[in-house]
Amino acid sequence: EVQLVESGGGLVQAGGSLRLSCATSGFDFDDYAVAWFRQAPGKEREGVSCIVSGDNTTYYADSVKGRFTISSDNTKKTVYLQMNNLKPEDAAVYYCATDWSPMCRVQYPSLWGHWGQGTQVTVSS
Repeated sequence: EVQLVESGGGLVQAGGSLRLSCATSGFDFDDYAVAWFRQAPGKEREGVSCIVSGDNTTYYADSVKGRFTISSDNTKKTVYLQMNNLKPEDAAVYYCATDWSPMCRVQYPSLWGHWGQGTQVTVSS
């Protein structure tokens, strides 16, 4: 059974940092993409970042490039999202997901079949 469990969300002031974690199990962690998405109230779910651990392929949305860093620990089968210089517009529920594919197709959230429960990120101005 595929499982993804997010943690690390919270309340932070603008300009601050948070590190999200996504602990995974039930699939070949090295071979398949794991992505972070976010969804703010009234907005569509959007892809933020993605990694394929086996070849260290990464992807970032333009809105987070230079501020967010995705990484993975293959022994722990965990993906991290280090978020620096947070802005109020980064506030959302953050989800990690996998779709048993080696491609970071974050433009198509509906293709991702396995999701975590989400973790709330709140950024105060």
